[in-house]
Amino acid sequence: MRRVSVFSWQHLEAVLSKGLRCFLFFLLVLIAFRVFFLCWMQEYAGAGVTAGDFQVAFWRGAKLSCQSAGALTLVDFVPACFLHYVWERGELYMWRAVTGFELVTLSILYVASFPYYRQFHSNFHQLLFNTANDDVGALFWSFVQEFYLPVRLAGALLLAYVLWRCLQFFLCRKMFGAVSWLNLPKPVVWIGRGLYLGGCCLVVLLGLFGGSLSWQNAVDWENAGVTRDPFLNEAILDNVQAVYRGYVLQHRMLACNGLDFTAEDIRRLAAGLSGRAADTDDLDAYLHRRAQGAQLEQPKHVFVVLSESYANWPLLEQYAPLHIADGMREVIRAEDSDYVPAFLPNGASTVSAVTGVVTGLADANLYLTTMPEAFAGPYPTASAPQMQRLGYETYFWYAGPATWERIGAFTQAQGYEHFFSRGDFGEVPGSVWGCEDKYLYARVLAGVPRERASFHVILNASNHSPYDVDLEAEGFPKDEVCRALPEEARDDEALLRELGHYWYADRELAGFIAKVKTELPDSLIVVVGDHADRYNMDKTPSDYERYGIPFIITGKGVHHGLMLPDAAGSQIDIVPTIVELIAPEGFEYDALGSSMSRTNRRAVNYGFWMTRRAMGRTDVIPLELEAVNGTVGEVDREEMERYIDAVRSISWWRAKYGAKLDERLLEGR
Repeated sequence: MRRVSVFSWQHLEAVLSKGLRCFLFFLLVLIAFRVFFLCWMQEYAGAGVTAGDFQVAFWRGAKLSCQSAGALTLVDFVPACFLHYVWERGELYMWRAVTGFELVTLSILYVASFPYYRQFHSNFHQLLFNTANDDVGALFWSFVQEFYLPVRLAGALLLAYVLWRCLQFFLCRKMFGAVSWLNLPKPVVWIGRGLYLGGCCLVVLLGLFGGSLSWQNAVDWENAGVTRDPFLNEAILDNVQAVYRGYVLQHRMLACNGLDFTAEDIRRLAAGLSGRAADTDDLDAYLHRRAQGAQLEQPKHVFVVLSESYANWPLLEQYAPLHIADGMREVIRAEDSDYVPAFLPNGASTVSAVTGVVTGLADANLYLTTMPEAFAGPYPTASAPQMQRLGYETYFWYAGPATWERIGAFTQAQGYEHFFSRGDFGEVPGSVWGCEDKYLYARVLAGVPRERASFHVILNASNHSPYDVDLEAEGFPKDEVCRALPEEARDDEALLRELGHYWYADRELAGFIAKVKTELPDSLIVVVGDHADRYNMDKTPSDYERYGIPFIITGKGVHHGLMLPDAAGSQIDIVPTIVELIAPEGFEYDALGSSMSRTNRRAVNYGFWMTRRAMGRTDVIPLELEAVNGTVGEVDREEMERYIDAVRSISWWRAKYGAKLDERLLEGR
């Protein structure tokens, strides 16, 4: 054993050089795998796919594979680096053994990805981790008989061996031939070493941020799918990323342990919420409603805008001098509008808002977009089927990629007939999270069917980090906003950029509403934030200012006072409110929430409850009252506790166990 006791540039370069070559080799292999997959499987691409779409998939995939190559290299590099200074011969064994194992794994996954896609029309996903629940013996013989497992395995091992031999040859080559650092002038040596280390840092950043140099433009498996074709979106993921996606989704699903209620608890709570006797084990019976009669003439088009990070606090009077919400303030003041300032998001993230509006169920510690039950068919409270029964064609519009949180597959599984995402909008400006709002709204307006009634849910993305809309080009009055800030906040450029994006989102939203009213005057428009709690002007905001979002309704027939004077609600109350406004008397629908124009004066979500007079945290029993916009009113604490338990327990049971209230379903959970 030869121990290296003195650090030298030669030793550092030897280790770094192998790491760089290993990264480059893995990256080239993953790119080559993707190119062959795209060419061999191109028959699965949609009819409208162009060469430009393939180029986008290739380039996006190459960037994402930088992350995969970085992860594979790291597994080799760390132990090899250690052994280099302890047992130099052991370093060689390490490179050979670990890279061999990785290449065998990659090759087997790659060969398996072809029949896997043909079977599931997907790259590796969550189902991969459900094997333990299947008959493993039956699966094995199915692979042997139907997918020629021995032949494919032999081919994968041969491919791995060829790649391994190529990699060992590549690792043993001198990177700079006969050039010696020691024979060059010292300034040249130090400049060369600096550039070399800079290149290493560049590779680290590319591997860390998915082919980008910072997180603002990072590509990962959730935002990679930006094309309009499902096949290309799946091909963007290399096999490493696809397996990682399946792993993450499986663990999210396993974290869906939900809440601690018995079937009897839920029967009692559901009966109390619905106002009927606890006389059935059919949970859906407690969710059944009959509309009381239309309060508005049924509009031809209905729009629900889930606006990214659209908090309620800028709409409060004390923040009017900022002038970042003037567009929607004008909408609220209009005679054909109404506004509920006591409104809660379904959860702390965008996906909770989506599940709340799409399924009608409250956040109950279940990750619905990962649960097979949510893809089996729409829940009875789902928004799309209910709007279809009212005669509407249903659309979901998302500014970002269809692969984010499986939003495309999820919304369509829950009954939406049409889904559009960034891949459908062409080359338009935007960030890693989605296209800019103005382009999204233009696409929505162009896509509304003029001759048919339609219901649209629109999820935008501009008011989100990395906050990269060109505010100066958009005309943001930065100096005016700066003067309205407290003196200690005027030099906070990050806050000004965030406020500028709220201003942009507000302006584009108000402009969209104006165009809808002009071009589609027979329309009803609802605007809510997806969540708040991202930034505030006040460093120590109240819970009301921190978490509250607005509910704004405008359009034909709407007027001030349409909602109850003390109305409050959350995102599960949006569709029931719309149904009670426009549905004929006796129209049957299912809902957990209720209408803010009829009865609803309370809201609950994952962590808070709210009325027009007070709010508080759901995990503090007995409930403690906090101010809503500076005032605190009395609340029936026991009734609110029952409401909180009812909403959360019903959402948990219905999503996880179905409609039957049977205690035996809880066994083994």
